[in-house]
Amino acid sequence: MSKRINFGKLIEKQLPPELVNFMWVAGEMANSRGEKLYLVGGVVRDLLMEQANFDLDLVVEGNAIELAQQLTGINKGKITTHPRFNTAKLQWHDWSIDLATARSETYAKPGALPAVTPSSIDDDLSRRDFTINTMAIRLNPGYYGKLVDPHGGREDLQSKRIRILHEKSFTDDATRIWRALRYEQRLSFHLERRTQTLLQRDIPMLETISADRTRYEMECICKEKYPEKVFNRAGELGVLAALHPSLKGDGFLKEKFEHARQECSPEPPSFDLYLALLAYPLTAEEIEQLISRLNLPRLSAKTLRDTIAVKNKMRSLSTPGVSPGAIYNLLRDFSPTALEANSLVTQSAVAGQAIHLFLNRLKDVQVSLTGDDLIQMGIAPGPQIKEILGLLHQAKLNGKINTRHDEEEIIKGWLAQQQGGTTPPA
Repeated sequence: MSKRINFGKLIEKQLPPELVNFMWVAGEMANSRGEKLYLVGGVVRDLLMEQANFDLDLVVEGNAIELAQQLTGINKGKITTHPRFNTAKLQWHDWSIDLATARSETYAKPGALPAVTPSSIDDDLSRRDFTINTMAIRLNPGYYGKLVDPHGGREDLQSKRIRILHEKSFTDDATRIWRALRYEQRLSFHLERRTQTLLQRDIPMLETISADRTRYEMECICKEKYPEKVFNRAGELGVLAALHPSLKGDGFLKEKFEHARQECSPEPPSFDLYLALLAYPLTAEEIEQLISRLNLPRLSAKTLRDTIAVKNKMRSLSTPGVSPGAIYNLLRDFSPTALEANSLVTQSAVAGQAIHLFLNRLKDVQVSLTGDDLIQMGIAPGPQIKEILGLLHQAKLNGKINTRHDEEEIIKGWLAQQQGGTTPPA
């Protein structure tokens, strides 16, 4: 990056004209209100790295909600406000822009959400996580394109460094530990030496973070292009063990995550699938500990429990010649994501084929006849209705019948046997 950059030109070059025009208008409107307006944070970082980022964050030394209300009157878009924090979100067409009042933060205790008060752009930038995210570009007429960089973020960006702003950064908010690793791996940067020392010192502070906030950080990691790189680095530094001592960010994880991306392409794997693969080596008891540590929603928790349960059935699934009906009975109660995780991990081609058969065909097999149909055909109401439907279902799974006519013929045969004094075959 050249030392002399026209940031106004950089904005025009890398952002869509509609967003560039919006920022011009916003800067002029803020100016007319006697307020200073800035483009801040990640989008400034990505502009300097020539990477696409259309999620704009604006900070105003003034009243963000009032300014946003005036702006939405021009764009005829949707506005969502949060008066407690004096922030607003503007949405129109395909664009979404966050507008906040410049603020300072204080932490009542480690891990707590901060108390915020209106302040200056310098204070606002000083409350952020890493220097590469503390740059701002002024948008007011006469100052348009002026870079504000009080913490040396541009130099750290050039040197590919992840550096915190002060010694208590990880203590104040230990989620920054996970974010530091995420940025480091996403950008192919390195932790500045002092930052790494403080990060490892403050690993115990991860205990001050709520389960929901910890889960959010895991979700963010799993949205990265290569989440296994973050987990591997977390394992090297001792951070992953703070999530659970039995988790490993090793070669197994790298291989399985890559395999998952191949199988799910073009869509990325879900958070639940990545988490099931990460947790695969854990025991049932350890799975429960992880579920509690992340306060997982019911369906995500079921996926992890099912993953272990299916793992315990892999020997049965690996036996050659298992009938489709038996495969269905083994797998019918488990979540598709848990089955998918096991298919990605198993070394048994037979078990893998059985899982794919279930997911691709067996789980959708249904009989055409209903209980009412059976009663109309002459079968007495009672528990045997469910039993007969189950027998029909097994026959259809195993390819012995295919159509409604086939089902009706079997029932007629059973009725004839009953009239002859014999019992329908099981």
